[in-house]
This record gives sequence, structure tokens and C-alpha cells, in this order.
Amino acid sequence: MPPPQTVNLGREGIGMKILVIGGGGREHAMVKKLRKSSKVTEIYAAPGNGGISKDAVCVDIKATDIAGMTAFARDNAIDFVVVAPDDPLVLGMVDAMEVCNIPCFGPNKAAARIEGSKAFSKGLMKRYGIPTAAYESFDCVETAREYVREASYPLWIKTDGLALGKGAIQAQDVESANKILNSLMVDKIFGESGSCVVIEEHMSGPEVTVLAFSDGMTICPMLSSMDYKRALNGDEGANTGGMGAIAPNPYYTEDIAARCMDEIFLPTIRAMQAEGCPFKGCLYFGLMLTDAGPKVIEYNCRFGDPETQVLLSMLETDLLDIMLAISNGTLAGTDIEWKQGAAACVVMASGGYPQSYETGKRILGLDEQGNAANATVYHAGTKWVDNSFVTAGGRVLGITATADTLEMALQIAYTATREISFEGAHYRKDIGQNAL
Repeated sequence: MPPPQTVNLGREGIGMKILVIGGGGREHAMVKKLRKSSKVTEIYAAPGNGGISKDAVCVDIKATDIAGMTAFARDNAIDFVVVAPDDPLVLGMVDAMEVCNIPCFGPNKAAARIEGSKAFSKGLMKRYGIPTAAYESFDCVETAREYVREASYPLWIKTDGLALGKGAIQAQDVESANKILNSLMVDKIFGESGSCVVIEEHMSGPEVTVLAFSDGMTICPMLSSMDYKRALNGDEGANTGGMGAIAPNPYYTEDIAARCMDEIFLPTIRAMQAEGCPFKGCLYFGLMLTDAGPKVIEYNCRFGDPETQVLLSMLETDLLDIMLAISNGTLAGTDIEWKQGAAACVVMASGGYPQSYETGKRILGLDEQGNAANATVYHAGTKWVDNSFVTAGGRVLGITATADTLEMALQIAYTATREISFEGAHYRKDIGQNAL
């Protein structure tokens, strides 16, 4: 493993050129936050999107194009790279940048396995006694079919690899389990990600997301949050990449936070050290608060979406300072401060999402900078075409607000959402209602 790269700032600690890799709502939130740093003079985003183009210089390079991205960073004297999405992290974007002596925020390829392979992450939890659902892994569909014939239901069948946040499917009985196995392992609807599957028991209880900064030795949890994965009100409909989020999560008490630190967060960081792949970046803990205590549903090796939108809206500390501390291994000496109050994000999606949908729909209700009155609009799937924003993805906008209370934040976010429109737009009307 290459030694950590120390970031050298320009004269008087300013003048940094930043490259943010990715093109969704999470990346727009990062760009907006990084723009506020006094150390930053230029921000590039690759590939970016319509809204990001108003806050950074967008470069038409795919997030997974490691050769193209490293060449751009080298040729343009980029000082620091923020690798945001899971795919380039799992493919080794950070490793490639470090070979070019370009410091990064994000885990290297070995550490990114914590999300890139559920078999690895579940095995890690089993080996180091980190509480999670009981499970078995299978790379043979016939063996998996034998297992589900005798299993208790409901249960979850998950792709081992990445699947755009849609690789976890619940089975209610043997028949549905076999259909899911055929889709994942035979039809390979998510490609090679479904060549191996993890089948695990169903857990019950409130869900909590906790993202944490880590430099491989120190871990600093952020505010807790709650995201809403189902497409429709009342947690009905298909799983999506996320239809909204709130922070903090009211179910995450101080006592539970202390228990998570002792039983989950610190043991995970120590386990990754022991495995020879210390985790540096943002580690996402998807948790279930069961009757037996908090358990890990999943790890992600990066900021979540749309959790990032609410969390960075609440962050007071310079985000770049935190990222530099992680890169330099000095997170323990960094004070991280958060706003009081609450934040809420409502995602506006294209008609038909998360299944098939049309793009190119003109968006009304935004100014020329892509903003709306009173709320912050993070662009996830937009383009700037002929002096107007048009839809360019399934999740289009994340309308986000902060306030003294969650109820007030939701009111502001929903008021702004109702003033924005495009053909086929849909959004959940019940974000945060279960937390009031």
C-alpha cells in the first residue's frame, strides 16, 4: 500500500484546485460546500450535471474512466481529488491517483471492498464480532435454491457486488425467492454483481444511517439521518436510490450512539486495520435498531445520497479541512461542528422512476443558477440546455432545507418543491412524517 500523500497547500494555504468525481445530488452538495472554503480557487467536476455546472467547471469524463480522470488531474495540476461515487472507488480510482502523487479523499480499492463485496463485508462482521443479520453466501444458484427451500421468511437476497442501490430484494416465500435468484444469478439483471449473492435473515426495527469520517485510525461520526428508499408514500413501491432524507434521526439516542461506537464503529475501523486495509474517507453505516440492539444492515464506502444533502447542509466546519485531515492522517486533531436544528430533503423524480422513464423534460420554477426561494436545490439528474434546465436522470432534484425544528425544515422544503415542476414529476409527500 502506498504511503499517505501529504497535501501541500499553496502560498498562505490557499489556491487549491479541486476535482470532484461524480455527477449526482451528492456531488452537487459536496461542490457547494467546498466552494465555501477559503482554500479553494477552482473546482472541477467530472462529469457533473446541469446544476453543478453553475458551481464548478464540468468536464466530460465518465466517473469510472480511471485513465482519463488521472490524465486530466495530472495535466491540469489538480491539488486534491474527491472521489464520491462507489463505482470508481471500488475500481481503484484512489490508488491510480496516488500513483500519480495526487492526494484524494476516499478509500483505496482494498478498503472499498467493504461496499464492493457484501461477502467480504459480512465475513468481516462475522470474523470480528460486529452485530449483523445472520446470513449465508452463495456463488452457485442450485445451492442457493436448496437453501431457500428450508429458510424462514421473509428474508433478503442481495447481490454481492454493486447494483445502483437496488441489489437488496426481499423474498416473502420460496417461490418469490427462486424468482429473485433467477433474476440475479441466471438472468443477471445487475450483471456480474449477481454472480454471488448473500441471503440473510430479516431484521425488524427503526433504520438509522450514520456516516462517519475516518483517517484509518480515528473515526468521527456525523449527525444521524433517516433516508426513504421506497418510491411511494407509506414505504410502498419499488426500492430506489433514495426519495428523501432527514437529519438528525429521532430514534438515534445518546445511549444508542454510545453503544454503536463501542460495538460497531470502532470495531469496524479496527477490523479494517487488522485486515491490512485501513479505511480512509467516509464510511456509511446502515443500521437497524433491533430488540437485541443495533445491528449493521450494510456498509457503504462513501457518502450516501440523499443523506449527504441533509448532512452537509448542517455541517459548520470547512469540509475541505476535514478531507485534508483525513488525507494527512490528522483527523484526531480536527474539531467538527454541526448546526443545531434539523434538515430535510425531498427528492423530485422522473415519471416512471425507478423503472423506465423519459428525460429531456423542461424544469420550471428554478432561477438561472438552478436555485429556488428559501430552499437549497441540489441537482441530481439535470442538464443545462438552451438556457433552461431539463431532466437527465431518474432522480432529478433534491430540495433541501434547514430550520430550528424538523417540522419547519419539512415545511420549507415542501413549499419549495410545490413551486417546481416538470412533466411526469413525482415525489413522496410523507418524508419525515414518521419522525415528527
